[in-house]
Amino acid sequence: MLSRNDETKTEKDTGTLGKAVAVLEAIALSDTPMRFTDLLARVPQPRGTLHRQVTNLIDEGFLSVNRDQTYELGLRFLTFAAKTWSKNRFREVAEPLLQQLHDATGETIHLGVLAGAEVVYLDKVESRQAVRMYSQIGNASPTYCTGVGKAALSTLSEHEVRLRLDGVEFRQFTPSTLKNIEALLAELQEIRDSGFAFDRQEHEPGIHCVAAPIRSQGGLILAGISVTAPSFRVSMQQLENWAGLVCDTAKAIEREINARLSPRA
Repeated sequence: MLSRNDETKTEKDTGTLGKAVAVLEAIALSDTPMRFTDLLARVPQPRGTLHRQVTNLIDEGFLSVNRDQTYELGLRFLTFAAKTWSKNRFREVAEPLLQQLHDATGETIHLGVLAGAEVVYLDKVESRQAVRMYSQIGNASPTYCTGVGKAALSTLSEHEVRLRLDGVEFRQFTPSTLKNIEALLAELQEIRDSGFAFDRQEHEPGIHCVAAPIRSQGGLILAGISVTAPSFRVSMQQLENWAGLVCDTAKAIEREINARLSPRA
């Protein structure tokens, strides 16, 4: 049995956890970016308590703060989500559609979600070929040099993209890597116009992909899906031929997710 001191400590810990969850829930479910004053109006906590909650969540990686002082879920939170993806109902939506795309192409399929300036891979269907991609569910990659990342970024406005990538160094992984934010913004507009994105050996030499964006209602999920293959086996022309399949798959996942997120009549 718990002692009285243990019971008091448990009640205190549960209260602290509940307050942290309330902060995360308010930010995650908000239709618009939230600042501290917005949280004060939404979360019934004293200013000092709320400030400590937010600071702790940022320190632990569960929240991140943008240049305009708005909050969003942090990379650690999304990494945890990726680890439990197999138990998440969205996997039930995405997995058969990812498998269909894999069956049609024979190449590696990735599904990733936007997390700050990075993309976290939530699911993967491995290629049937002998030479495969090295990638793991739960890992993160830069958005500016990956097909899934650029596809996900294309769901945002130019202002939002600038905020997310403010201060990000455009590391030159290959000679094809985009060199700065202006080059990225120009390509994102092309992606919005066409509906799909390419990684032209920008992250790894010899590896390229075609990707398409996924956006849920209210922007709760900003993601992308891709077909990835080595350039010696799959040409850019073949990737262009698969663009329609990738876009159709992304739209199908988007429709199913939005249907499940919508309140039932």
